[in-house]
Amino acid sequence: MTRTCTICAHEQREAIDKALMDKATYRGIARRYAVSEDAVARHKAAGHIVERIAQAHEAEAVVQADDLLAQVTFLQARTLAILSKAEAADNLRVALVAIAEARRNLELLGKLAGELQQEGTINITANIEWIELRTLILTTLAAYPDARARMVEALNARA
Repeated sequence: MTRTCTICAHEQREAIDKALMDKATYRGIARRYAVSEDAVARHKAAGHIVERIAQAHEAEAVVQADDLLAQVTFLQARTLAILSKAEAADNLRVALVAIAEARRNLELLGKLAGELQQEGTINITANIEWIELRTLILTTLAAYPDARARMVEALNARA
């Protein structure tokens, strides 16, 4: 008979799950919530982190990315305004600096919008579709504890 996960049964499970999503150390979580480091590790390895917390974490990242995109867009508008003023004043040195900055802004905007390819920057573990698929796989395997445990081990080995 399998034991109930002590973290899943903990009264502050949501806070523990959030701390895991925020990459807190097992030791720090264990001390803060009076649980063992091993229990925290098993909880994470077994894929027990609440799906909605993972989705909330992803949504927060999207909001931060949107904010960053807005800030870079604002900087680009300011850079182009400076470029216009420099050209009007026939200040070629400032105009060239503004052109270089505008190019860097465009490059960053392209990366943020996903229009420019970046090598080696794919983080599938933060992708909401991956989180949903992983949850579906582990939920489906719940009736087969040995297979589920092997799947968790395999997934964690690749992470």
